[in-house]
Amino acid sequence: MNTRRAVGGVVGLAILLGVAYVARPWLQWLVYGLYTTPIAWVFVPVGLVAVAYFGVSFESREANRPLGIALGLVVVAVIVLTSVGGLYAQTTLADRTMAGATPTQELSPADADHPRVVTRNVSDNYAANTLQLSRYRVSNPDVTFRNGTPYWSYALSPDGVRNHFALKQDGTVLVNMSAQNAKVETVRGELDAGIGTAWYNNYRWSVLKQGQYLVDYGDPFMVPHRNESYIAVPYTKPSFHVRALPVPLPYTVPEWGGVALVAPDGSVTDLSPAEARSNPVLRGQKLVPFDLTRERVTATKYRNGILNTLPVVGSHTDEIEVAAMPGGGNEQPYLVPTADGTKYVVAVEPFGNAQGLREVWEIDGRTGEASVYRSPSGESLFGPRKAADYVRQASRTTDWNRFSPAEPLPVAVDDRLYWMVKVVPEGGSGISYVAFVNAESSNVQETAPTAAVEEFLRGNRSAAQSVHDGGPNASTSGPRNATSAGGNVSLVVEKRAPNGSVVATMAVYENESVSIEPARNDTTAVG
Repeated sequence: MNTRRAVGGVVGLAILLGVAYVARPWLQWLVYGLYTTPIAWVFVPVGLVAVAYFGVSFESREANRPLGIALGLVVVAVIVLTSVGGLYAQTTLADRTMAGATPTQELSPADADHPRVVTRNVSDNYAANTLQLSRYRVSNPDVTFRNGTPYWSYALSPDGVRNHFALKQDGTVLVNMSAQNAKVETVRGELDAGIGTAWYNNYRWSVLKQGQYLVDYGDPFMVPHRNESYIAVPYTKPSFHVRALPVPLPYTVPEWGGVALVAPDGSVTDLSPAEARSNPVLRGQKLVPFDLTRERVTATKYRNGILNTLPVVGSHTDEIEVAAMPGGGNEQPYLVPTADGTKYVVAVEPFGNAQGLREVWEIDGRTGEASVYRSPSGESLFGPRKAADYVRQASRTTDWNRFSPAEPLPVAVDDRLYWMVKVVPEGGSGISYVAFVNAESSNVQETAPTAAVEEFLRGNRSAAQSVHDGGPNASTSGPRNATSAGGNVSLVVEKRAPNGSVVATMAVYENESVSIEPARNDTTAVG
């Protein structure tokens, strides 16, 4: 009888392990969570042994009271030590980031040929409004590059419950990020493992089956290559550390592990960072995970230790926080084309109510190398939230109930720091104009067409379509840097396609007028 039970137990365990192996992609979050929490390796087995021992040895509730107390202490210990380990992980990450960062007083010059103009919410509208496929939707927005030009990329995913299970992803939708008006391309072609599909057709199922298992996969993004669509998935892996306390405390710190590249046929290639940089499909693409970049910069708040950041007892010396960005439906870091390559850019403010600019971090999108910009001694620079306020104050004609400044982006022009602010209609139907705010003087200069934005970034401000130099301290009487077009912009005319997308804009200056007349249909020649 005992033999039968033993055999049955072994068979049942084998079946359970087999099912767990087949379904391992669904269990990865749990396995990885335990794997990256070393303290659980000790306490969880101890708790299970305690339950088994006391459960078998005693039957009365009174006798099992020690079990309840022991398990309660185990749970409290795991929670406390895990929290402490998390703080130590942040300080270790902060020390690594600060030690590896190159201090600089110069930001990478802006790439004037490929400016980042279109905000996330505007791109979402452009992509959805131009889609003509009833069974598909755009999903998973991210940034990709094509021939050096930045695009917002979207997966062309099945739409609706039936299609979700019946169809595969059918390509990529690309929205030109450097074009102020809607420029949308679609790369068609089914992917055997895609985004937004049922689990058996999903990229994550394939990645966890064919790629590494004990890693943390980040957000996937589409990569068009030779009229086909690939999916790139950067990932992090844990590095293990031990901090000496009264008892040793183990913990893990994330680091960039590589990139999983999913081909149209569903095959997965696991690439180390060096292999990803040399892969022809990923040429020019960002490779470093977005979340890791933000976490690295955020962790630098602990540069002076944990105690410095605590409420009440902490002095908050040199403590920073990632600046909140108004509008645009997007958060930092921003991926920006520069003359020195693709960079993640993160603007940080001092901790608390201060809104001045403390630092600008630049993280190379392909190598992860970091540099940190600090203003020269004696210079006071304001941050992105104040830049948005200056744009509102400088424009006397914009109806700010219907428009909002969005996505202030730090850019370097002629060795000066500017905030590049997009002014977007409510609902994100397009980009009305772009304002450049001098981060030191608060002067505001507005540009309307994309060509004017490019000229400003080249340092040719007189050729850019300037509106005015303003700011709260500027004089409001007399001309303010009027161009040959004449004075301040009083109106922006938007030409829209039937689907609502903005296809052209025109700035009308204060000494100009606009007339709208019906088109003449006659073909009579005028001699």
